[in-house]
Amino acid sequence: MKFNVRYATSPEDSKSYDTEKLRKTYLIESVFEQDDICLTYSHFDRIIAGGIMPIHQTLSLGAPKEVASEYFLQRRELGLINVGGQGKITVDGHVYDMAHKDGLYLGRGVKDVQFESLNPNDPAKFYMNSSPAHMTYPNKHIPFSITNPRAIGAAETMNKRVIYQYLHPAVLETCQLQMGLTELAVGSSWNTMPCHTHERRMEVYFYFKLDSEHRVFHMMGRPDETRHIVISNEQAVISPSWSIHAGVGTTNYTFIWGMCGENQAYDDMDFVQTKDLK
Repeated sequence: MKFNVRYATSPEDSKSYDTEKLRKTYLIESVFEQDDICLTYSHFDRIIAGGIMPIHQTLSLGAPKEVASEYFLQRRELGLINVGGQGKITVDGHVYDMAHKDGLYLGRGVKDVQFESLNPNDPAKFYMNSSPAHMTYPNKHIPFSITNPRAIGAAETMNKRVIYQYLHPAVLETCQLQMGLTELAVGSSWNTMPCHTHERRMEVYFYFKLDSEHRVFHMMGRPDETRHIVISNEQAVISPSWSIHAGVGTTNYTFIWGMCGENQAYDDMDFVQTKDLK
């Protein structure tokens, strides 16, 4: 397991960052590595984000010293979505078959989690988020067919998309973690506009389904002091609660959003009009 720690930053401090420091602070460049678990621990709401890519081995979710627990989910909950081929996850002896775009929620107290791919030539890629949990909710397999879809946006504003809610009160109950997957329609490139902040929770975006020649420009920073980070396929970016989080790509793409904090109301956003951005 590779485990990286990122400390929290203030908006005032971030104003002075050059491109290299912005990327080092907020961008998770390597989410998936073959036969490995790659995780990043952010001190923003203590979320853990990363990827699990078993190919020839079964990978077990251990407890790195930074979480200071006997096992990973002793005081945490976890959500994940499979963005690769067919796989399976064994949770305290119970096997979940994980097709492409299937999700899984694991509650606090799960002790043993193992990940496998069924075909090494088309391996599973389990993208995960984890946050601290104050109580235990039931584990739940979330096939793509039972996610909660919300069609939103328009072709005229280049943001026609469908939001599929996985870890959301419409689908299941969690302590604080929310996750979902958003697919942009062909011809659309903005993942949200007007943009917004939500001071009551932070967010991590994971961008994928981008060909090698394409990029997403992830917008961040205060509304009156914006910055951008150029994102490649299968990279993630940490978005503090004080920051806008919007992106525009050179083509349509798909992304997974994960949020944690003190409020689960999905529509609790502080919108920023485009004319007010600087």
